[in-house]
Amino acid sequence: MEIPTIELPPIKEIETISIPLPEAYVPYYIPMVVPPSDLQAEEQIEGEASEETDKPEVKQPGIKQIDIPFTDKQMPVPETEILVTATTTAVVSVAATLTATAAFKYVVTAMKPILKTAWKKLSQNSRKKVS
Repeated sequence: MEIPTIELPPIKEIETISIPLPEAYVPYYIPMVVPPSDLQAEEQIEGEASEETDKPEVKQPGIKQIDIPFTDKQMPVPETEILVTATTTAVVSVAATLTATAAFKYVVTAMKPILKTAWKKLSQNSRKKVS
């Protein structure tokens, strides 16, 4: 019995070309700062250092300042109407979310046996039609 053999031709070497990396000329410049022609030194104003309590208070509409106990600081607080509106909105949204969640859980619990029964009847009817 003879084992078949295959004679392969000799391997030719293929030279690969080398492609040089691209080079780019990126222009640049040294920034030059030109002062205006009418530039003059500012006059030095000497003044006395004032305390923070001497500053006039700026009144903002809808915000009142309350004193923080044991400190000399004040904290801005919205007016009563704004606080009542924000609190009412938050309470109503939380109550609506909790109520909807409880109602959804109750509906799922109540509908689960009904849906299971309906699914069984439908699957039995479809088996009878196929047979």
